[in-house]
Amino acid sequence: MSVYLDNAATSFPKPRAVIEAAARALEEVGASPGRGAHRHAREATAIVADCRRKTAAILGVKDPDRVVFTKNATESINLVLKGWLRPGDRVLYSAMEHNSVVRPLSRLASQGVNIEVIPCSPGGAPDLGALTQMLRSEARLVVLVHVSNINGALMPVAEASEVCARARVPLFLDAAQSAGVQPIEAEELGIGMLACSGHKALLGPAGVGILYVRPDLDVLPLMEGGTGSRSEQLEQPEFCPDRYESGTPNLPGLAGLCAGIGYIRETGMDSIRNHEIGIAHYLENELWQIPGVRVLEPEKRGSGTVSFVVEGMNPADTGSILDQAFDIAVRTGLHCAPLAHRTLGTFPEGTVRVSPGFSTTIENIEYFLNGLRWIVTRRG
Repeated sequence: MSVYLDNAATSFPKPRAVIEAAARALEEVGASPGRGAHRHAREATAIVADCRRKTAAILGVKDPDRVVFTKNATESINLVLKGWLRPGDRVLYSAMEHNSVVRPLSRLASQGVNIEVIPCSPGGAPDLGALTQMLRSEARLVVLVHVSNINGALMPVAEASEVCARARVPLFLDAAQSAGVQPIEAEELGIGMLACSGHKALLGPAGVGILYVRPDLDVLPLMEGGTGSRSEQLEQPEFCPDRYESGTPNLPGLAGLCAGIGYIRETGMDSIRNHEIGIAHYLENELWQIPGVRVLEPEKRGSGTVSFVVEGMNPADTGSILDQAFDIAVRTGLHCAPLAHRTLGTFPEGTVRVSPGFSTTIENIEYFLNGLRWIVTRRG
């Protein structure tokens, strides 16, 4: 048996409809969207427009033109941080953030941006009282991950958004782990900016990122170039999404993403979420029964992602044996989030991360658990 339990990195296997849509875009359409009046170009443009509408709907955005496509969530995050913050600005970010947030902010700090960490509990929940206190001094931005990529912790986004709204500071939400599994109403919540990836719970291919910017926020573009619009001008167009979308978009990726969102709508996000979180609860309970295993349980679970450590064993060794002896794919180490591991007390070795998907079965989990029990017994 081969078992894939690394869906927090990239969802797999993809729904058949996703593969077929991406392949059709390559085989039958082929042209660049918005770069021509011929039939192939028109059809390519229609695919992108349909994907933009469906993405806007699943994120709770009324105007599809406020949805911008990038190459990944990291690019979306960099676009916001480098297009919104200036030397002397103050930005607050939680102690559970991914390196996609931490590293750009570290670079900006060297250029005069003031960065401060919002403390979090040992389970990963941000201290909203501390955030309220920190916002009594002027700030330009608050950054918060929606769901942790390490232990699946669901953050109190609605409450944090209210705190930010009272201080009149935009909230930038990293929804890379939540989009597609947690309901998101970006406009209703008053989110300032939102970034996510298409290849995780949205079930699309790799190479597509998503960004939402609230209309009243003037975020500068990360790059300029060809947009297929206003070609007579030397300056980048000021309207969305063209302001942020330079160069030829990833048509097969967007076609696949559109099909992935269609699959979620047809299946029901509630069904997907309940299945994955149900699997996670079962997995947690069973892991606690294995001697020497410690589970990093969140205070409130937002995804199926489960992290654990085996006492006296490096997570990399555990993952390697699972891979080589049992053909089980898990993620080990720091998961590109060392700040979060410091918060959770698992730095520098990190954890073994198991992230089931909608296609994961109890049989898959039992196979994994038997493999882990074998490893723990053999170690002893």
